[in-house]
Amino acid sequence: MKKYLIGLACAALAGIAVYLMAVFMPRTYDVPQLVSKQGTQYWQLPTGSRIAYWKLPARAPGKPYPVIYLHGGPGGFINGRNVETLAPLTDDGYDVYLYDQIGGGQSDRLRDISAYTAERHVRDLAEIVKAIGAGKVILIGQSWGAILAALYAAEYPERVDRIIFTGPGPLPPMRAELMDIQAPDSLKLRQPLYSNQQANAHCANIRSRAMAWWAETFNLKIASDQEADAFQTVLNGELNKSVVCDTAQAPVAEAGGGFYAQVMTVRSLAHLADPRERLRDSTIPVLLIRGQCDSQPWGFATEYLERFPDHRLTIIPDAGHSAYVERPGLYTSAIRAFLAGDALNLDQGTGAVR
Repeated sequence: MKKYLIGLACAALAGIAVYLMAVFMPRTYDVPQLVSKQGTQYWQLPTGSRIAYWKLPARAPGKPYPVIYLHGGPGGFINGRNVETLAPLTDDGYDVYLYDQIGGGQSDRLRDISAYTAERHVRDLAEIVKAIGAGKVILIGQSWGAILAALYAAEYPERVDRIIFTGPGPLPPMRAELMDIQAPDSLKLRQPLYSNQQANAHCANIRSRAMAWWAETFNLKIASDQEADAFQTVLNGELNKSVVCDTAQAPVAEAGGGFYAQVMTVRSLAHLADPRERLRDSTIPVLLIRGQCDSQPWGFATEYLERFPDHRLTIIPDAGHSAYVERPGLYTSAIRAFLAGDALNLDQGTGAVR
């Protein structure tokens, strides 16, 4: 019996040792490396954030207010497709700014990961608007970027001329009951073939789960930014399948995702002051773009339409959560038509509503 117990104890210790090695031993991933993009400039903001950005100057007589693009994530980054898709706005007289939010892309990583919060991103955006020097701005927010645009509009409505929400995520704190709201049949929405849950299940490992847990629980990094961001690149490669209607059109994974910015900013949303009352009956004109196969529950979009009564809704056919990937022409045309005050007619039985 004694030998049996000793053997059992040894087996348990061996199991614990294997588990601890899996949790704490650094891992490497065969992923693309982050490279500096042509034309990169930097803002050193009073918040302490060093932010990489790109300016596309107007190529026609200038409009009074510039466009600022807010990428998805959190922990996302600007890629070449974003620049190419929005470049036509410069032909309409708009200066266009795109930037990597703190913790992603070519912007700095923070030593104190507890500082990755939604409030920090709003403060950074407020300082960026000041740095640009425009009286007002036009915001284009994709997914998490739409949430950020709404939070900024709640704080600084007088500085926002118009907003384009594309594939918006849920206003925080998230209202779970909105997930059960069904879209009108007339919109002909479809479910994507691949989900975020599938992507996370496919990529997660013991160490990546531990990285997230230690960050969320103790504000600690058990992996370097380099390792954590490499894992984020692997994960983004799978998540890219969930943002399109046709998984064959999924973008190839690129380096730039910020793991800790993603984990900690998402954590902060649950503790955020509710912006809904400040957005009640907002007078800011809004365009809301959704792909026909957007993975976000329809109910999340309805909140934006309720909070911003002066709205237009456009469904992009045969496009997913990132509608600009599969239908870049329609995506850009919808934005240009909205900014010009024109109507937009789309094909395949879907189109602009209001």
